[in-house]
Amino acid sequence: MQDLFRCSTRLLMAGAFVLLASTAHADDSLYRAWGGKAGIRAVLDDLVPHLKADARIGRFFKDINSRHLAQQLSDQLCIQAGGPCTYDGETLRKVHVDMGITKADFNRLVELLQDSMDARGIPFSAQNAMLARLAPMHRDIIDVKPEN
Repeated sequence: MQDLFRCSTRLLMAGAFVLLASTAHADDSLYRAWGGKAGIRAVLDDLVPHLKADARIGRFFKDINSRHLAQQLSDQLCIQAGGPCTYDGETLRKVHVDMGITKADFNRLVELLQDSMDARGIPFSAQNAMLARLAPMHRDIIDVKPEN
């Protein structure tokens, strides 16, 4: 019951912050709340092994270099947090074309990210703010088809 409450609360809080996702992230307070580049990377270093080992979504990550994946995701989260990072990878849409990722798959990744944020001591408010900024990315990840 506590896990259901925790998940529901986070989803509601993330929904309340969705409007933040469309604004520029010039403010670096979220970046600082996450502990800067090192804090962000620590969360991703915790997350990636769980992604690869997960029975539900591990198949999407099994053939991907773990260090490269952690770096790419770290860069993306750093940018979303308002940090001084750049991302030099492919667009999310291009990476996820025809992978068949479902909403349930996406939600599972979010659950694992929440676990890693908890494990690394990211404050609850900073977790919610980051999830709100990441939420719009689902359009470029879930069931993406090639452009004509």
